[in-house]
Amino acid sequence: MKQQNNALETQALNLYYGSTQALIEVDIQIPKNKVTALIGPSGCGKSTLLRCFNRMNDLIPDCSISGSILYHGEEITG
Repeated sequence: MKQQNNALETQALNLYYGSTQALIEVDIQIPKNKVTALIGPSGCGKSTLLRCFNRMNDLIPDCSISGSILYHGEEITG
C-alpha cells in the first residue's frame, strides 16, 4: 500500500456557478501534518476552494464541480 503524504489534493478541479466558471483547472497538494495558508486578493476563489473541500458547494443551486478532490488518497467528489 502506497503511503499518502497529502491530506488533501485536487486534480483538474473546475467549479461553475451556472455558466460562470469560478475555479479553472486547480491542481493543489496540501501535505498532512503541515500548516497551509490560502492567500490572495478578494474574489480569487479561496473560499470557493474551501467550500469544495467540505462539500458546502453541494448546497448551492446550479453549482457544478468537475475534476477530483482526494482526502488522504480517497476520492470525495460525487
